[in-house]
Amino acid sequence: MKPFLSNLRKLTAIPAFHNLLLFLSVFGPATITAMADNDAGGVATYSVAGATLGYPILFLLGIVTVLLGITQEMGMRLTLVTRRGLADLIRERFGVKASLGIFTALIIANLGTITVELTAVKTTSAMLNIPSIPFMIFIVLISLLVVTRGNYKLTQGIMLFTSLFYLAYVISAIKANPNWGLALSNIVFPHGVNFSPEYLKSYLLIGMGVLGTTITPWGQFFISSFAYDKNIEKGKMIFSQLETYVGAFLTDFFSFFMIVATAATLFVHGITLTSGEQAALAIKPFAGELAGTLFALGILNAGFMGMIVVALSTAYAFAEFFGLSGSLDSNFKQSKSFYWIYSVQIVVAAGVSLLPGISLFSLAIITQTINAIALPLVFYFLIKLTGDKKLMGEYVNKPFVKWFAIIGSIVIGIASVATLVASFVKF
Repeated sequence: MKPFLSNLRKLTAIPAFHNLLLFLSVFGPATITAMADNDAGGVATYSVAGATLGYPILFLLGIVTVLLGITQEMGMRLTLVTRRGLADLIRERFGVKASLGIFTALIIANLGTITVELTAVKTTSAMLNIPSIPFMIFIVLISLLVVTRGNYKLTQGIMLFTSLFYLAYVISAIKANPNWGLALSNIVFPHGVNFSPEYLKSYLLIGMGVLGTTITPWGQFFISSFAYDKNIEKGKMIFSQLETYVGAFLTDFFSFFMIVATAATLFVHGITLTSGEQAALAIKPFAGELAGTLFALGILNAGFMGMIVVALSTAYAFAEFFGLSGSLDSNFKQSKSFYWIYSVQIVVAAGVSLLPGISLFSLAIITQTINAIALPLVFYFLIKLTGDKKLMGEYVNKPFVKWFAIIGSIVIGIASVATLVASFVKF
């Protein structure tokens, strides 16, 4: 942390406008990665948490924000110092077998996640009276054209623009007319409900799910690769580090309003949920048609953004794990495998989501199981690499960061497992 704090002090001697321009020049990778954590599955998790637990679950947001910021900062710092992506360094330092194992788990879990995202697009479009299958096909084609025919700047611009649609959750929460004093005070300490043994059990399991859905294996690979693809200079590291914390704050800022919207309408009336789409329908009688519609639009947007980012994380990892070319600024001919991996994931997931009788519940369980196994391994590699003095120099992990990351990774692993348990437990 010493280099970071030292650089932070130096910024005070530079004109604020100049610092702002430098910050904007590196802005994007960390914020997009963090915001994409609020994908369709994330929205569902936060909605269920708000409807089941009410305002007290907001207490966990502060902890989740810090964890997300620190882990993303490690990945960002690793890439800017070494000029290599996380997957590339794992292949070089730990061998092809480790790379193949991690990538296999990553692509299977990511395919499941992308399928859930596309299913959310299909379901919420129908709720908004948009022909679901034609609209889903349209979204798939747009995602393919943007990535395979565009470039880094275009893709980043679209992702940042779609992030603005998360404002729909802010409006939904305001329309729900919540108890703002109770909501804000619960960020400091949980209160205002009957903390019965059954409630505490739900809080533990669903709370762990909230943590596990925010910090993911694909997120660690994506922030590393996307930052590398942006070609951020090492001299601008302090601004990229700051962005990791800004991105973490923004993603949980919107998560706060998702929880408030469902807590103020569904929890107070004893209405439980099993999905985010149910939340969009259920809050309408209490917050109005507009609030429900905006909530549905938010889920649709989250599915679109999550689909692209998760698919890109697999494509980046594939290129790095196996030493191939992979950049959004290269054309299809130069990075065939990169674009083929991205495209095949989207098409396969779309096909699966259209199959009759497909169990999304089972798919989510399988995806969470694989993530639960892969995430501790990803963090093991990340901690080892950022703790290597020869590799990182003065930017090596300090003891506090090292142990915080180790404890955090253990907690995140437990969170993923607890999410699986929660899926089988009826509250």
